[in-house]
Amino acid sequence: MHMASADLFKAAFRGHPGGVSVITADAGAGPVALTATSVSSVSVDPPLLMFSVSHQSSSTATIRAAETVVVHLLSVDELQIAKLGATSGIDRFADSSIWSRLPTGEPHFPAARTWIRGKVVSQMDAGSSTVIAVEALEIKDVADECSSAPLVYHDRTWHALGEGSRVE
Repeated sequence: MHMASADLFKAAFRGHPGGVSVITADAGAGPVALTATSVSSVSVDPPLLMFSVSHQSSSTATIRAAETVVVHLLSVDELQIAKLGATSGIDRFADSSIWSRLPTGEPHFPAARTWIRGKVVSQMDAGSSTVIAVEALEIKDVADECSSAPLVYHDRTWHALGEGSRVE
């Protein structure tokens, strides 16, 4: 057993796969996006989800200031959106053909197999991150659109879940 350190903690979570999401928001100064593997459902009644954002991310201040966000749950078909949200130092909204605004004003990526527009209901500082709770207000209809494999991030690599990954 080793004492907990930042390096050991990061190494431990490299071995723990996470579903890939991109979170978008606009608090009035322009849209931002970031890729996250920390999105989790919290409650179905009311429908709540949570995610965390690092204080080091250039998108965090805008997401923290926004009243609403859009959480995109990505499949392998949306790998380029995941990479876009994960790349720092670029204009993630330069290509206007891949994003638009919802009627309520939030930026979103229509190609995402699933997206959830929600209202930020709580924020909690936690170390060098902020945990954000969001109540779902609107969900893209996903009835027939889950044919693509889910996108997962594990050990610093993108993966697709499929029949070959099933264990019983």
